[in-house]
Amino acid sequence: MARTPVWTSIADTLRAEIAARQYGPGDKLPTEAELSTRFGVNRHTVRRALADLVDKGILRTRRGAGVFVEAPPADYPIGRRVRFHQNIRASGREPAKKVLRTETRAADLAEARALEIAPGAPVVVYEGLSSSGEAPVALFTSIFPADRVPRVAEALAAGGSVTEALAANGVPDYVRRDTRISAEAASPTQALHLRVRENAPLLKTIAVNTLLDGTPIEYGITFFAGERIALTVAHDAPKESLD
Repeated sequence: MARTPVWTSIADTLRAEIAARQYGPGDKLPTEAELSTRFGVNRHTVRRALADLVDKGILRTRRGAGVFVEAPPADYPIGRRVRFHQNIRASGREPAKKVLRTETRAADLAEARALEIAPGAPVVVYEGLSSSGEAPVALFTSIFPADRVPRVAEALAAGGSVTEALAANGVPDYVRRDTRISAEAASPTQALHLRVRENAPLLKTIAVNTLLDGTPIEYGITFFAGERIALTVAHDAPKESLD
């Protein structure tokens, strides 16, 4: 009677533990050395078991960091009023945000054109990393015309969401005017933030949000981790905001 290869048994055990949520999406597995000790085998055998689970999309590797449990892509509707937190919670995960930068500077040509302001006019730049559970899913940059929302930098620095920051500036509602979606390869810095491999596929959105009268209020550029987010076009849906 043929024996089951040891690496197959190890892969089956790890898959069962992941299915039982002993290791959740985004969790890091023990090291190859630790797994070798646990199962009483050499690291080559462990490596083959892990490679099998990576091939099946159950695990993912990050160079220099280890092996992590993969999360299935979450649907992310792109519409007029869809919010980031709303979408992530709808997928059964908890949203989180890390602020990377908030500063006021002069608008470049692309920003001025999108916001319908003069080149060089002051804009507030708000950059951050959004997560779903423990897994980072998006790098975003939001740019606001400082003269239209003069207290937005202060509100964002206080830790509020974009929606709350705009409300503090007398903007109770805003809508998505347009969104352009494209694909790009992850740069080394983006890969580090999003915990993906360098050159991994990212979904890039460039969007303009406006007041209800059509005045531009936010110009946003977002890079989504393609393996964790599936963008869907939602007609007449609520507004999208990474807050």
